[in-house]
Amino acid sequence: MEIEGTLLQKLPAFNGTGLKGNWVKQEFILETRESTYAKKVCISVFGEDRVRDLETMSTGDTVKASVNIESREFKGRWYTEVRAWRLEKMLAAAAAPVDYPVSAPITTDQDEGEDDLPF
Repeated sequence: MEIEGTLLQKLPAFNGTGLKGNWVKQEFILETRESTYAKKVCISVFGEDRVRDLETMSTGDTVKASVNIESREFKGRWYTEVRAWRLEKMLAAAAAPVDYPVSAPITTDQDEGEDDLPF
């Protein structure tokens, strides 16, 4: 699944040690505009490579994140995590020129009278 949005915030990275050695994880907030209302999604990256990818991005950048969504149960409660396995910085699209309709020039008819009103 892919989520595209504006990078709003990078949360602090945290480290730990597991059975396989040291690990690092960092979360960030993306604001999506896929519907009428903007939605914010907290996404995590796991591992030094992914955290390094996130470091290259700045607040305000448009980012596309390829993610996996997973839920786990712990002591009768369910926890859901959105974990990115790839991050791409999107290029800003150039604004397309807006075509406005051209109206006919306004002319004044001198036969209407000699007042100085513009209409």
